[in-house]
Amino acid sequence: MMNGLFITGTDTNCGKTEVTLGLMQLLQNQGKIVLGMKPVASGATPTAEGLRNEDAVRIQAQNSIQLPYAEINPYAYEPPIAPHLAAVQAGETIDLNVISSHFMSLQAQADYVIVEGIGGWRVPFNKQQSAADFTCMLKMPVILVVGLKLGCINHALLSAESILASGTQLIGWVANEVEPDMPARDENIATLQAAIAAPCLGAIPHMALPSVETIAGSLGLPLF
Repeated sequence: MMNGLFITGTDTNCGKTEVTLGLMQLLQNQGKIVLGMKPVASGATPTAEGLRNEDAVRIQAQNSIQLPYAEINPYAYEPPIAPHLAAVQAGETIDLNVISSHFMSLQAQADYVIVEGIGGWRVPFNKQQSAADFTCMLKMPVILVVGLKLGCINHALLSAESILASGTQLIGWVANEVEPDMPARDENIATLQAAIAAPCLGAIPHMALPSVETIAGSLGLPLF
């Protein structure tokens, strides 16, 4: 799936949505038709139109083509808990075939489809399958977002190791400064550059109000 790209992260709140939007903007600046997707989202708000997740709404607004919300986020759950648990509470099972069908519909309409995961690489979607299984099913290359904070080296190295062990192509990683004035920031980035067998595609500074254009300008995306 060479026009699909999966964005995973070291954990929750590491900056996956900001990087997703920044990559979409970067490709759109190059004249590409880009669609984003957040297949599964927990922590959604009830509205007159149904449950809406803030991150998925932002991706929907960034899309080159305006599409119905359900095409962007087929599985949305109100409680901000692990998706497989939220699905059980809702009496549902997250079906990777349903997600794949939505992805392929978007793929047919765009030059690139950027898919944002939920949580980290191994977050369960159901009793047997995880975000990793979905990505492997579609053979999508992966970008790993590393939330720069204490403990990020261990999280990043374990995530990268698991991605590569699955046979998935890790085309790069992004350093995202989630905490202001992180001690030894540059040294942490240098350690990860030496240890991860994929290039650093950019380092995003801490921003109180993240700007999509600023993030796009901080990123470089190799051909994939």
